[in-house]
Amino acid sequence: QVQLVESGGGLVQPGGSLRLSCAASGSISGFNAMGWYRQAPGKQRELVVTITSTGTANYADSVKGRFTASKDNAKNTVYLQMNSLKPEDTTVYYCHADHGHVRYWGQGTQVTVSS
Repeated sequence: QVQLVESGGGLVQPGGSLRLSCAASGSISGFNAMGWYRQAPGKQRELVVTITSTGTANYADSVKGRFTASKDNAKNTVYLQMNSLKPEDTTVYYCHADHGHVRYWGQGTQVTVSS
């Protein structure tokens, strides 16, 4: 069973930055994709970014140019660097990892952008 543990969320002022981390319980080299989604209360979970095993990243239009995803296979960790944060980025962020047709989720980390 794969376990994903997110960290790095918190409170930041508009225009600020945060870096989220997602640590997997085992090697991430076998996943065909990893990335981040976010979900606000009462809304559907939406894609933030997905990184394929070859390193190709697919970003949501709303975060392009502000967010950057990366992964460190040696540390079994995926990162999300979030810059120029806006109040509308406030929500819970979830890490995902895909192994074949199975998608695993982390528990989520809260990001709040407010002055």
